[in-house]
Amino acid sequence: MIKSKILAALVAFGLGTTGALAAGGGDAHVEDFAFSFEGPFGKYDPLQLQRGLKIFTEVCAACHGIRQVAFRTLSDEGGPQMAEDQMKAYAAMWDVYDAELDEDRPAKPADKFPANTGAGAPDLSLMAKARAGFHGPAGLGINQLLKGMGGAEYIASLMAGYTGKEKEEAGTTLYENTAFPGGWISMAPPLEDDLVEFDDGHANDLHHMSADVAAFLMWTAEPKLVTRKHTGFLIITFMVLLTSLMYLTNKKLWAGPKRKA
Repeated sequence: MIKSKILAALVAFGLGTTGALAAGGGDAHVEDFAFSFEGPFGKYDPLQLQRGLKIFTEVCAACHGIRQVAFRTLSDEGGPQMAEDQMKAYAAMWDVYDAELDEDRPAKPADKFPANTGAGAPDLSLMAKARAGFHGPAGLGINQLLKGMGGAEYIASLMAGYTGKEKEEAGTTLYENTAFPGGWISMAPPLEDDLVEFDDGHANDLHHMSADVAAFLMWTAEPKLVTRKHTGFLIITFMVLLTSLMYLTNKKLWAGPKRKA
């Protein structure tokens, strides 16, 4: 019901067409994507997050949910920054259960995305923080220090890591994936070239779409990333200034006694 309602309204609000997604976690081949939010001064690209939201809506939402995310945050600074009226219209395309009414109703901005348990797939709200793309060497975690945890890179690599090979084990079809630990995953390839069309004309090949949806899921996992970086920078700056003042004060206080000595 939710899916059909969304698909019927996607074109009207510039958000959408068809779809499936999942995430694992592991130490196989993970590409180091150049995301805009990386580094001490990095920040999310609103247009990329909007593209990622569209991919989630059209593809991932068929099996997965992001039940920790409130619709109103889609308009927040540092996020997808949807216009408020567009955000409200998008929220209304989803049905949420209202305990007071004891029935489903169109979602409001204050509501969170409904949980999607029908397919038995994991919720993706925090998946980018729950997975580590970079490890080692030798278990030291140095790659994580240099490149970050790599949760977004893992998701993007997983989306683009299908080789096209399949096999069947115990009645289950498995698909070869270079980013998934063990090399085989039960989730069919969710993305392919030209699957989703973007209003801004951005490239919609598999590589770019994988990066876009991974960036969006990084935002759902850590929506206050930019604020945290800004606060951290201010604290470090304050500590440097305080340390400098304490050093100069100490030097001035002991200048006389040292000369006498």
